[in-house]
Amino acid sequence: MDPKLFDLFAPSPDSLDLYLSLEEKLQEAVPGVEFRVQKTQVSFYLGRMFGCASLLPVVPKARRPQPYLTVTFGLGEPLDHPRIAGRVEPRPGRWTHHVVVGTPQELDGELLGWLRRAAEEVKR
Repeated sequence: MDPKLFDLFAPSPDSLDLYLSLEEKLQEAVPGVEFRVQKTQVSFYLGRMFGCASLLPVVPKARRPQPYLTVTFGLGEPLDHPRIAGRVEPRPGRWTHHVVVGTPQELDGELLGWLRRAAEEVKR
């Protein structure tokens, strides 16, 4: 495990377990995925970046589970789903989506499917 993960998750140490579960599941769902620990997030790469995990507070604190993890991914079109906590179009035709998870059960096939789709789009 990268020691920089402890610094990244220092504000919410219990969130590290959620992240490690996500990393394990993502390795199975997206063969060849590379994880890069940065100052504010862990970025997911398959040639190019397709998503990340962070402690980005995309919902008010009162609505955030404890622990929590914000999973972010990019798609070529907006995804309209109740699990999407935030969505922005940083440039035309590119949509960034944020999903807040609070339990390992929320790291499910649906979320992994969106991440897999994002990874496939960056390979094109």
